[in-house]
Amino acid sequence: MKKHIKPILALLLCGFTQISHAQSSEHKGLIWLASHGLAYEVKAGINIGGTSPLPLPKEIRSLDSYSPGLAITLEGNATKWIDAQQKWGVSLGIRLDSKDMETKASVKNYGMEIFSETGGKIKGLWTGGVKTKVKMSYLTIPVLANYRISSRWKVMAGPYFSYMMNGEFSGNVYEGHLRTPDASGSRVNFEGENMAAYDFSDNLRHFQWGLQVGGEWKAYKHLNVHADLTWGLNDIFEKDFTTVSFAMYPIYLNLGFGYEF
Repeated sequence: MKKHIKPILALLLCGFTQISHAQSSEHKGLIWLASHGLAYEVKAGINIGGTSPLPLPKEIRSLDSYSPGLAITLEGNATKWIDAQQKWGVSLGIRLDSKDMETKASVKNYGMEIFSETGGKIKGLWTGGVKTKVKMSYLTIPVLANYRISSRWKVMAGPYFSYMMNGEFSGNVYEGHLRTPDASGSRVNFEGENMAAYDFSDNLRHFQWGLQVGGEWKAYKHLNVHADLTWGLNDIFEKDFTTVSFAMYPIYLNLGFGYEF
């Protein structure tokens, strides 16, 4: 039994040495990053908000219901502090972004293109109920100025640039009528459970950009809690898409946490 004790003790000592060396290396790495004014962070959160025209146009008479979907975000970013006190900095990130919502609205003379029973499409002006589902996935690059208010609080603001990888803008119309091709044209009625679907997913713009403003609180040594408002500044639809006669912008609040190295 004694002849086995020494090898076991040697293995344990070697293990503790390796752990201690790893912790020391990590500590030295963090000191090196801090001394060069660099910080790295990984973040996760959820987006809550919607895609909407601003202001609401006269065609939309009322918003009858709203339901946010599960829109998860994952991000990695790097911050370079540019002054000795590390008050001011610039960060560059890359984020997997999703935006999701469902709404029901009552509209009048709302531009619409619906699928007919024969499989074709009918275009005109819709008056009645509209159910809309918007779901989009982006690869987003935020470029933000950072200002550290205190050792635990900082604020950020700047532009973001997004590329849409997948997008859906679809739904159905119900309890109303369609005038085609314009307000003085022939009328097609939809009553009771009679509905018609529409899908504008192929008309979504792939490149989008906007502004991001937010704040971050250091809850523990490495754990941060953040809130960021992102506001799109260009229409989600392509320039030559005219069925919807007004621009629509994604406006979302992102809430989550991050781990700072």
